[in-house]
Amino acid sequence: MSAVSAMTLGQVLERYRDEVTSTKRCSENETYAINGFLRSCPKLTGKPISKLTTADFIAHRNERLQRMKPATVVRELGWMQHAIDIACSDWGQRVREGNPVRQVRRPRINNRRERRLQAGEWQALLDAVNETRLPLMKPLLTLALATGMRRGELLSIQWKHVDLDRCTVFLPQTKNGRTRTVPLSPTAVHVLKELPRTETRCVPLSGNSVRLAFDRLRRRAGVADLTFHDIRHEAVSRFVERRFVACSGADD
Repeated sequence: MSAVSAMTLGQVLERYRDEVTSTKRCSENETYAINGFLRSCPKLTGKPISKLTTADFIAHRNERLQRMKPATVVRELGWMQHAIDIACSDWGQRVREGNPVRQVRRPRINNRRERRLQAGEWQALLDAVNETRLPLMKPLLTLALATGMRRGELLSIQWKHVDLDRCTVFLPQTKNGRTRTVPLSPTAVHVLKELPRTETRCVPLSGNSVRLAFDRLRRRAGVADLTFHDIRHEAVSRFVERRFVACSGADD
């Protein structure tokens, strides 16, 4: 058995992380997920890739669903399947009967979520953010509510794409792969004017540092079951409500 064919799942994932994940647009999130998987699943990752079976991954899926959201488990199975595909096609790896992850039924994902900010929650977050070790969290949160932009979009904004005279920001790359120009409200313009221009990006934070900081902030503010993405949903809902009120007024 060659050195390559003797690779464990953990070794395959480490190589996949370094050679494949690192080239992806959202590499930071996937790298973080793979590193966490390597730490928390030694029984599975220590097994030779050639001996893994579909039953191994079904058992793993069922165990993960006890404490993780279905969407997270689906993403995890996705990059594991891709890693094993790459190992077989490019690295000379062999498995028993094709890719054992491919036959694992994915759990159903219910992404429908209607979480809105409740009375006092936004102010509690702003009050708590003053105690955070990342002072940029306050302008980041304010921009999120003022623009309805995704976390990744906010963190990717570069000063060269900001036009404060026209009150717009250009996004050369978005989640769906298309470019778009986002209008900036007076609040968003004010926040951007107050930020220092010492870096290429307006808010030079990593996605992982924001995720950890938001978790701490949420606990400190006593705001339960709120995600950063919920702030985008709140912003979009407010935009729709304001348009409805404006249209209703025009009909009077």
